[in-house]
Amino acid sequence: MKAFTSLTATELRLLFRDPASMFFMMAFPLMLLVLKRGESGTVPGYIAMIAAIGGMGALPGIVASYRERKVLKRLAATPISPVLLLAGQLVAQVVATLAGAVVLVVVSIVVFDVEAPRNVPLLAAAFLLCSVMVCSLGFVIAAVVRNTRGASLIGMLVMFPMIFLAGAAVPRKALPDSLRQIGDFLPLTPGVQALSDGWSGTAAVFPMMILTGIIVAGTAVAAALFRWE
Repeated sequence: MKAFTSLTATELRLLFRDPASMFFMMAFPLMLLVLKRGESGTVPGYIAMIAAIGGMGALPGIVASYRERKVLKRLAATPISPVLLLAGQLVAQVVATLAGAVVLVVVSIVVFDVEAPRNVPLLAAAFLLCSVMVCSLGFVIAAVVRNTRGASLIGMLVMFPMIFLAGAAVPRKALPDSLRQIGDFLPLTPGVQALSDGWSGTAAVFPMMILTGIIVAGTAVAAALFRWE
């Protein structure tokens, strides 16, 4: 447990020292919030966007770099399992996402007078499932694409269209019908829906079930395809 805590703390420090990750997970959503002037209903989508940026935009490249630099292989020969490092990276991504989400929510409520979440426990559950879901997809990308540059590129190519088509960056009602239909099949869409339902206090059972299914499937695929070197 002590080793896991230490690894997680190290991963979190490395994340917060990365200017690109901090900009897109902290500053970028705030910029969108200011541009939209705290428009009602946008905050849950921005939270999903923060999660996607960390889980699909940053995580694949980080994990691939550990494999490419033989970090995982060396850990396999020590009492510290490589699985602990990957679990630490997962927890670090969730915590970093939480930090960005808290800043976003506080600013939206204090500065733009956005109505506070009506069901905090439901919103917290939706947040956790959405964050873990995008990380499971990030692990799949890292498992399929073995080198650092390729994993980072594929992660970005998957993440950016998804945050727009799933309603994270732009409300889906503003999209043409054809793009909304594409968004119906994207894994981030139930994440946005669950967060929106949690914010409004509506039960989000079906979106959460979908998120859980994606987590299970993504974890299984990543475990089957992942190689330590």
